[in-house]
Amino acid sequence: MDADGVDERQLRRSLAYIRRINQFLGYTRATLSHLARFSARWKPGQRIDVIDLATGSADVPLAIVRWGRRRGFDVHIVGVDRHEKTVEAARQATANEPRIRIVQGDALAVPFDAGSFDYAVCSMFLHHLSDEEAEAVLRTMGRLAGRGVIAADLLRHRRAYAWISVLSLLANPIVRHDARVSVRQAFNHEEVLHLRDRAGLEFTRYYRHFGHRFVLAGEKDSAPV
Repeated sequence: MDADGVDERQLRRSLAYIRRINQFLGYTRATLSHLARFSARWKPGQRIDVIDLATGSADVPLAIVRWGRRRGFDVHIVGVDRHEKTVEAARQATANEPRIRIVQGDALAVPFDAGSFDYAVCSMFLHHLSDEEAEAVLRTMGRLAGRGVIAADLLRHRRAYAWISVLSLLANPIVRHDARVSVRQAFNHEEVLHLRDRAGLEFTRYYRHFGHRFVLAGEKDSAPV
């Protein structure tokens, strides 16, 4: 999916598949559950700025903005993705949502100053990277976020590989290939904590979620328990 010459029609079908999987397995809800926990300390009507790295087709930003609106929070999100065609798809998907801005850029070199956002989030991105790159992205998230971080990704497990093989049977060839590779490149518990600590995100806590998924989430003024 990340290849520069990927067929646009196949890419859009792949992004649609990812949106359905995120919804079906509750992946997006996992991210929202941690924001809900953090929001206990927000003021009604308060503006909250979020950056979403590797935003894809922006299904997570859309879900966060709608969640915030229902609860009376003014949540604004900048979604960043490096792939030109993916950025185009994200901009089309968010055209009617003024609280979302899509920026083309590399998550390893985002053009924003430290503390530019309240929260930094990413979802299903780290496993695409080398350990050094994943560490760098987590460190960047900590730098950009003044308040907290939510990083969600896959856990490596034989059952996860079996699940994704079944779930992607009817998907297009790009999805079938990327889905299996993603699980093989995912993390175990110890690897996640090692990356977290090397990136300086000791304030986050490791959470395991349904569907062989983990979330690192925490706020800077709250030590994990």
